[in-house]
Amino acid sequence: MKFALFLALKYLRPKRSVASVITCVSVLGVMLGVAAVIIVRSVMTGFGDTWEEKILDFKPHISLVSWQGGAAVAGEDGIAKELRRLDGVISVTPEIDTRVMLAYRGRVLAPVILGIDADEFIRAYRVGAPKAGEFDLDGDKVVLGVHAARQLGVEVGDEVTVYSPKTLLAKDEIYLPVKWKVSGIFACGQYQYDSGYIVASLANVRELMGMERGVFAIHVKTAEPTDEKRFSALCAEIARKFPNLRQITWREADSELFNALAVEKNMTALLLSLISLVAVFCVMNTLLVLTVQKTPEVGLLKALGFSKGQIMSVFVVHGMIQCTAGIVLGLLASWAILANLQNIVEYLAKLGLEVFPASVYGLAAIPHRLIVGDIFWVAALVFVFGLLASLIPAMLAALKDPVKALSQQ
Repeated sequence: MKFALFLALKYLRPKRSVASVITCVSVLGVMLGVAAVIIVRSVMTGFGDTWEEKILDFKPHISLVSWQGGAAVAGEDGIAKELRRLDGVISVTPEIDTRVMLAYRGRVLAPVILGIDADEFIRAYRVGAPKAGEFDLDGDKVVLGVHAARQLGVEVGDEVTVYSPKTLLAKDEIYLPVKWKVSGIFACGQYQYDSGYIVASLANVRELMGMERGVFAIHVKTAEPTDEKRFSALCAEIARKFPNLRQITWREADSELFNALAVEKNMTALLLSLISLVAVFCVMNTLLVLTVQKTPEVGLLKALGFSKGQIMSVFVVHGMIQCTAGIVLGLLASWAILANLQNIVEYLAKLGLEVFPASVYGLAAIPHRLIVGDIFWVAALVFVFGLLASLIPAMLAALKDPVKALSQQ
């Protein structure tokens, strides 16, 4: 191997030839391919983490509902009291959550209304300080998400008309709409929640739905919802204590979103891996040019008694050095770009290229998280492809006839 490494390094020395230029292009191609895959994977991972964090901040981690779809859960206060005693439970909120119709000056919206106590809403739903007004649900008051308020054109103090879904479902009764005053506007940072949810007191929503008692669901927030072992143990304990209630975990409730993010992340990485594959073909082309240029030397080596395996190892090592250099440069480039990603985005915005508008994503900066496993699988993939691509030119060089090779001098 010392011989193969010595000769491969000798061939890599720049000689202002076509082969030297192609070698540099090949290394740059591998570098760009590796950097592109790692950067995109990191950004997609960051987006997944951000959505997960926002979901866990706003939505319940465990929802207890009746096994009979649509039926109310009775004895909610006693159930909530027992749930609060469990280790790992940080808040329990009996709620009525249903879709209603909201109207204001000819504008109509159909958000989900959360019937909940104001103090419990602040404790269970981490939406931060209100954008306007306050979280006051006393009397006939309602709190809206910032995008819902914007779509309706309402501000704090305005009165909105709320239509109960019972208006459409009940045949023998008439449910008149009610007018509630907007007391506050919240913003959790995710458009789906800021536009699709409003909050009112449990008593008001219960009256709106024509219910005398009970709730639609009992929502539980836990201390460590992402710890699979502890979360599963808590779910099992809740199921043992309340077998008459069905559990819906946060992963089940938003499974479509997480599955879509996972598929998009994997498909994007797969498509970008083709860039690395193209770069590896450049490595193979470099070695093909090199075998033509070094034909006389190959013939001389074979005449001196070097085996086919030794000659193959020279060109394989040559290709591996190119791939390794491209991988290392790609890792350094991806690290440098991710470390300055926001500065790059802001600079492009100054040039008129808005690649990450905050109004669309609702985020102040592009989220990203580099996973060590991604680095290893990208590096391994490029290295294996580089090895396979190096074998073809190496075999062609090893199979050359020494007599014909020497005659080309």
